[in-house]
This record gives sequence, structure tokens and C-alpha cells, in this order.
Amino acid sequence: MIIGLHDADKDPYIREGKRRRQKAEFPNYALMKISAYHKSRGDTVEWWSPMLTDRFDKIYSSKVFDFTEENPYLPDWAIRGGTGYTDIPLNQELDPEIDAVFPDYSIYPACDYAIGFLTRGCPNRCRWCVVPQKEGAVRPYRAWKDIVRPDSRKLVLMDNNILSCEYGISQLESLIGSGYAIDLNQGMDARLVDDRIAGILARLTWIRFIRFSCDQIPQIEAIMNAADLLRKHGVKPYRLFVYMLVTDDLENAAFRVEQIKQLKGISIYAQPERNPRKGIMPNSLQKEFAQRFVYGRCYLKESWAEYLSRHTERRLHA
Repeated sequence: MIIGLHDADKDPYIREGKRRRQKAEFPNYALMKISAYHKSRGDTVEWWSPMLTDRFDKIYSSKVFDFTEENPYLPDWAIRGGTGYTDIPLNQELDPEIDAVFPDYSIYPACDYAIGFLTRGCPNRCRWCVVPQKEGAVRPYRAWKDIVRPDSRKLVLMDNNILSCEYGISQLESLIGSGYAIDLNQGMDARLVDDRIAGILARLTWIRFIRFSCDQIPQIEAIMNAADLLRKHGVKPYRLFVYMLVTDDLENAAFRVEQIKQLKGISIYAQPERNPRKGIMPNSLQKEFAQRFVYGRCYLKESWAEYLSRHTERRLHA
């Protein structure tokens, strides 16, 4: 069989202005597994092209982000999957025999690191998060030795709440001194950081940041506590990165930014709340808060109220 793969978030047939692409090198985990599975069966695997649709016996399309535009030429009979397809059940999974295979990194030649999960699921039920519905409660999934690549010493983990699972913590601990540099790209729950976990995180080799989430005001104290514990183990705030959810309550988000930025050198990334399945879409002010005030690093020199005042005056005199 000839298998076609379609990475919707990197679709070259959608105009650049109509999409927000992932970093070019970040691979699609499901498509790599699908490719490896079919190649192991002797099938030919190629990237799908709308001009060659009739050539393929099967087409798999995976979409991570719901804001990615649909390709109108993707045939109706293509197998679609991923959280970006909002008309597909969230708990859709790869067939176990496909999920079990080692991913085919050759389809993303620019990627020079391994990706994967040590745990799946999350015990929390945050209103804005699809993980509990998609994956269920937290549970062990893989050992890090089974997902690293023989040609790379870098490992990017995508676990949603690794610190809520003792198995995940023990896997992190066993990575200490392994020679691998890691990234936990989803943001850890700082409320779960105690002195033992801070010691583990401090002794790991990180590709860049140690990442946490601060989506609610009660999490501020946990972030501060985690930063203090990490500082005790030799990790300074400039090595920390905090994701922040931005709802339509911008005063709430602004307060969290003001508190967290007291940790000098810490990096903050704001994410406007977006959940088309529940009819939640960010407004223009949420986007401006995330993209200009935070991403543009205006928050370092002024408050959100000061930013609004300055820009209101500019608009009035424009």
C-alpha cells in the first residue's frame, strides 16, 4: 500500500498568512508512529499532496491546534485525528499496535531530539483543559530508556502532569547523570514541588528552561515556593519559565504577571483561553495582552493598567 501523511499544522498548501505554524522542526508524534508502523509492514509512506490524492491507498491527517485552517482538498475518506479536529471525539487514540512502535524520525529530518511521554493523563479537572477527557487519570506510559534516540542526547517530554505520578518522578530521577538533556514542554504543577522534587529537578540537565504553569491566582504562592526551593538547590529564577492562561478576566492575569515578575529573570508566556468545543474564543484584548504586553515584554517596564493608559492615549491622538 501507499500511505499518505498530512501534518495539518505544517501544511505547505495553506497560505502562511492563514496559519500559525509550530516551530518548523517540532514533529507530529502520531504521524511518526503511523509512518513507522506502515513501513514495518512493507508499505510505502509519503507526504500527501493534493495533486496526487489518487495515488494513495490511505491518508492520515493529524492536527494539534484548533486554529489551524482546514485544507479543502483533503479527501473526506482521509483518516483524521488530533485535538485540532474539533468534530472528532477527544478520547480518540492510535491503535495499540501503532502506539507501541518506535517513531519514525526520518520524516522530520530537521528534528535532532527525541519526543515522547513517560506518563499520560492528569488527575486534575481544570475547566480549560482537555487532557482528563482525552487521556483520563494519570498513569505510567513509557520508560525514558525506551523513547530516547540512539543519535541524540536530547529528550523533549510532553507529559501533562508528570509530578502527580510517582512513576513519573522516579523516571525523572533516573535521568540524573544519564547524559541526556531534557525539556518538559507542558509546564509542571508547582504545587507538587517539595524539597525532594526540587532536588531532582536541580540535578537534571535541561535543554533550556524548567517550566511551570500559573493559570490561577492560588498558584502564585506555589510558584514562589518552588522558586525558593530550587534556589536552595542552586537553580536561579532566570532558568524558570511560566505558562499563564489568559481568560477574559484580564485583571486576574495582570495580577499574576505582576507577582511572578518579582522573580527577576524569570520568563513568562501568556496563552489566551481558546476552546472551540465549548464556544470559548479569545477576544482582541486577551490577544493584545498575550502578544504585545507579555510576549512583547512590555510587562517588564510597566503594569497592564499603565500599558492600557499609554495605548489609549496613542489611539486618541492617532
